[in-house]
Amino acid sequence: MASRDEKTRFLKDLYKTYHDVFDNFTEQVLFKLIKQGYLEGLESPVALGKEANVFSAKRGDGHVIVKIYRLSTCDFNTMYSYIKADPRFSNLKHDKREIIFAWARREYQNLLNLHKNGIRCPVPYTFMKNVVVMEYIGDDEGFAPKVKDHKPENPADFFTEVIAMMKKMHSIGLVHGDLSAFNILNWEEKPVFIDVSQATITDNPQADEYLKRDIQNLCKFFKKLGANRNPEDVYALVTEK
Repeated sequence: MASRDEKTRFLKDLYKTYHDVFDNFTEQVLFKLIKQGYLEGLESPVALGKEANVFSAKRGDGHVIVKIYRLSTCDFNTMYSYIKADPRFSNLKHDKREIIFAWARREYQNLLNLHKNGIRCPVPYTFMKNVVVMEYIGDDEGFAPKVKDHKPENPADFFTEVIAMMKKMHSIGLVHGDLSAFNILNWEEKPVFIDVSQATITDNPQADEYLKRDIQNLCKFFKKLGANRNPEDVYALVTEK
């Protein structure tokens, strides 16, 4: 059990460093995760956004990634519009916190599913309320760059691997739903899928629409790099139609 002084010191340090990022509830969740051994404290921000903040954190001799969904600024109505059509969350109440908690749980479950099926993504370690802890992709020099920031040396081969990963996702009944150069990492010239909280099962009536949008976005991006693929052909490959 943590002493009152230890807890007070942790929260004071956290507030001093990130006082404009965390609410009291999230601070308490982070403290519990630290006491459970999933991390030893936040280090530096990887991405700060309206919906979620992503930090690197120390854990033993290495690092983990901590993704924190913001309770105050998340567009939970948009979140609800996506998640309510997912049969896995059919009983979800239209309650702001419950929706955000479900969004974090969905990201963890989707990452776990991808990892178990050999699709490159951060390994999920745990989730609690609005926080997900996952594998750090990168090295001591920094977190792996997104494809938009680090173009692949061979765009055609890279895109072929992305399509193969999308096909494998579809074969296990999942569609990413928000796939673009912003949420694919380029780590050692291999694609790594991230930001899978929006990923839904293929039984979702909107899944096919999301898949076609993903394909359009990727074809448009890789065409600029000289890797031109027909969206209809890619769709047929991914769905085996």
